[in-house]
Amino acid sequence: MKILVCISSVPDTTAKIGFTDNDTAFDSNGVTYIIGPYDDYALARAVELKEQSGGTVTVLNVGTASSDPQIRKALAIGADDAIRVNAEPTDSYFVAEQIAHIAKDAGYDLIMMGRETTDYNSGVVHGIVGELLGIPSLSPVMELTIDGDKANISREIEGGKEKIEATLPLVLGCQEPIAEWKIASMRGIMSARKKPLNVVEPVGETLTSISSYSLPPAKGACKMIPAEEAEKLIELLRTEAKVI
Repeated sequence: MKILVCISSVPDTTAKIGFTDNDTAFDSNGVTYIIGPYDDYALARAVELKEQSGGTVTVLNVGTASSDPQIRKALAIGADDAIRVNAEPTDSYFVAEQIAHIAKDAGYDLIMMGRETTDYNSGVVHGIVGELLGIPSLSPVMELTIDGDKANISREIEGGKEKIEATLPLVLGCQEPIAEWKIASMRGIMSARKKPLNVVEPVGETLTSISSYSLPPAKGACKMIPAEEAEKLIELLRTEAKVI
């Protein structure tokens, strides 16, 4: 089985967010970057499938050289090699276009990634990749087993669980509990240094530009309403919160 896992490099979810250049650029000073948490689930399941059935796992990242530590971590966890498209990931279509260009003639059975990144949360890259390649895409994938050229997938839906059987090749947007996150071993960290990381130049052009960033409004004061005063709660929801 030949698997491509697309990973993003995103700020740690505990990072303090700020902007610079008159609010037109993200201020990365002091920010720790990690593999996108949902991408981590996709990577972990891909490595499990390789260990169960053989094959290869290639990691793909669209990013600058600042993403290399996250790519090396993915190699330490169990990927065999890596590709980095040397470009700033400015919008979903641009990222999807790079992934599709790499995968077009490479014969991957599975193209796996997180259901969304945790920086922009668009959640559309897997769908665009599938459309560009002309193959099915499914998300969110919460359980995945492979039997020959068939993928058995399950995901939660409103009031139940949906089970799907689909024929490879597929593009999958993954989330927990598809696998447990893997921690790189010391042996994996050492071997990752020798695994190939190929840097290629992007194709196409970005379609968007950032006008400005802004932080969400600060949270207001919390009002505690005693349980026996339900009418007061309803009145506040109607007159202050304006949600009913």
